[in-house]
Amino acid sequence: MTALPRIAIAHSQLGSVVPPLRAHYTVLPLWEAPDPAALAETRILVAAGELPLPDAVFEAMPRLGLIAVFSVGYDGIDVAAMRRRGLEVSHARDANHEDVADHAIGLILAHRRKIVAGEALLRAGLWGTGPKLLTRALGGARLGLVGLGAIGGAIARRAEAMRMTVGWWGPRAKPDAPWPRADSLTALARASDIMVLTARATEDNRAMIDAGVLDALGPEGLLVNVSRGQLIDEPALIAALRDGRLGGAALDVYTVEPTPADMWADVPNTLLTPHSAGATDQALAEMQRQLRANIDAFLAGRPVLSPAA
Repeated sequence: MTALPRIAIAHSQLGSVVPPLRAHYTVLPLWEAPDPAALAETRILVAAGELPLPDAVFEAMPRLGLIAVFSVGYDGIDVAAMRRRGLEVSHARDANHEDVADHAIGLILAHRRKIVAGEALLRAGLWGTGPKLLTRALGGARLGLVGLGAIGGAIARRAEAMRMTVGWWGPRAKPDAPWPRADSLTALARASDIMVLTARATEDNRAMIDAGVLDALGPEGLLVNVSRGQLIDEPALIAALRDGRLGGAALDVYTVEPTPADMWADVPNTLLTPHSAGATDQALAEMQRQLRANIDAFLAGRPVLSPAA
């Protein structure tokens, strides 16, 4: 019987992908201390795109040729450095941008319309014991997008259907974009009631949402992040929320993940989800499909189908 091709799995966070892959490959999870000799001959490593790879991985896998990122994002992988090593990097292109956009709109709705607070009030038996729960309408709200890629565009289309007005900012102009680009990030914050982060994280934009941007968004403004936690100066965000200089935050991503629960315990006007915006059944199936397609193309000596840019 022909031996199955070997692939290594870099992170225990990817443990759920191991069983389906075992039907097609010999899988070597690195957290299970696989046989060093087998690892030394393995040419493919499956990785999570937000997590960096330690040098020890490359020392253990001298024949490595492909880093197959399971997720859409790959900001934890230095693609240029990998290619200098002679390695190809693939990812799951456009697998979940519609799902992430749905989640962003859900966060906006839940925060502005106080859906979680309303349910808690009802379950506590307090409905009717005080004033009617008053929430904020979405019609006419000014939505500012930081980044206008696939996710940003999907959010913008949904926002317009919900009667919001849309603007955006990014470091590069997009002449074909149907929505106006602000002169700067701070100008976008100043002109927005709701600001949504969809930009790709890089070393150049780390903590770009700082105290100045938060103050520009202001005490009535809502900050939503479905991109990467590194885009926000978290201590500045927490201080602005506690001081009332920012109206609210709805976050799906954090600087450190899992984020410490006690860090947010007494931070007001927050709605928090556990990096689940893109984790739907359809998205995970598409990521699995692209992962296998990229691995199989590499094994056959063909270009991968979705290379990292």
